[in-house]
Amino acid sequence: MSELDNIMKVSRREGRMVIPVFYEVDPSEVRHQTGMFGDGFEKLISRIPVDKYTKMNWKTALLEVGSTAGVVILNSRNESEDIRKVVAHVTKLLDRTELFVADHPVGVDSRVQDVVQLLNCHESKDPLLLGIWGMGGIGKTTIAKAAYNKIRHDFDAKSFLLNVREDWEHDNGQVSLQQRLLSDIYKTTEIKIRTLESGKMILKERLQKKKIFLVLDDVNKEDQLNALCGSHEWFGEGSRIIITTRDDDLLSRLKVHYVYRMKEMDDNESLELFSWHAFKQPNPIKGFGNLSTDVVKYSGGLPLALQVIGSFLLTRRRKKEWTSLLEKLKLIPNDKVLEKLQLSFDGLSDDDMKEIFLDIAFFFIGMNQEEVTTILEHCGHHPDIGISVLVQQSLITVD
Repeated sequence: MSELDNIMKVSRREGRMVIPVFYEVDPSEVRHQTGMFGDGFEKLISRIPVDKYTKMNWKTALLEVGSTAGVVILNSRNESEDIRKVVAHVTKLLDRTELFVADHPVGVDSRVQDVVQLLNCHESKDPLLLGIWGMGGIGKTTIAKAAYNKIRHDFDAKSFLLNVREDWEHDNGQVSLQQRLLSDIYKTTEIKIRTLESGKMILKERLQKKKIFLVLDDVNKEDQLNALCGSHEWFGEGSRIIITTRDDDLLSRLKVHYVYRMKEMDDNESLELFSWHAFKQPNPIKGFGNLSTDVVKYSGGLPLALQVIGSFLLTRRRKKEWTSLLEKLKLIPNDKVLEKLQLSFDGLSDDDMKEIFLDIAFFFIGMNQEEVTTILEHCGHHPDIGISVLVQQSLITVD
């Protein structure tokens, strides 16, 4: 009892976490010193001479620990299962892997709710693969991070592989990604992956033993999917896998169960996000309402554009500067936004598709698809397959 009293004093003084394990005793009996536990406590203090001050401290400690959320084990039949229960509870409390989502998560909650609903609509215990598809800068990674934070505790193990596209191209990046995935799931670096092919075999064998939550962010090649989540059979019952990509065709080839298609922010969401970055408040300041609306229209509901342009305008309060920037943006896009979108353009497989994209961007926005197809054919292009690929790569939309 003296040891418990000291533990609770340290907890109060230093803010330390206490995780009680109530083994074959109800927490309420500890809290109020009733039942068999209360009888045992009374026998203890009658057998050991303690003063009133010590007795009061002991009772206070029991009240506190009995009111603390912990692990309750009653009618135990399997000691190994009891130990696993305690370890799982402690691991969950010590988990500090929540990912940063956004300074101003405007519109995130509703989209995350849609994603989580898709992840939970699978009636069978089989693994579920979900694709999050959309153009660069539209917020795929943000939504994937928020969904990860929301439900990661429901799984035996989890891993969020950020920027797969970029890391894949680094020296030894392919094996490094496999190693990160394995280390995240098993919390060890003792299992070494030497080659890409051996990594596939190890992951296939190991991943199916656990209920895992895996996010592969910014995937752009089928080889990446083959190396990191070869098929549904790689994963254990109840596992959930999210893949964010700009390429709809990749998701079709992997045969994902569902695809969440990212939508641009509506006007109200766009204005609020822009205002947080430009004015540090959810609405434009007086005199800048119309100019802010013009920026929102230019941005087309793209969160990246709203954040970058809003941050640029944060310290600029002369309307002439705003007007000048808008005129410039119509001719020359912002570097950070352009860099993000350039990745999709550079990823096109041949020059014909790139030329079709540029022709559409410069001359055919808003035109009828059949008319555009006819013109492009007369120019020597192959628009049927070209337009289809551009839609799959999130570079154009066709209404």
